[in-house]
Amino acid sequence: MKAQPVPVKRSRPASLSIPGDLAARASFLARLHREPGIDQWVERVVRERVELEELAFAEAKKKLAS
Repeated sequence: MKAQPVPVKRSRPASLSIPGDLAARASFLARLHREPGIDQWVERVVRERVELEELAFAEAKKKLAS
């Protein structure tokens, strides 16, 4: 059984502020993964994490329903 999409309203792009030491670590990892910039790498990581969280939520919801 496939999970139903969750409707969301598209918002304007947002800026995030992170501590300098975390930004430096993220920058290193972005270079390691050959991303053109830290922004693209952070966006990819956040997108992947959101997808994982949505999947986990859908699975938990399915288990509670059964």
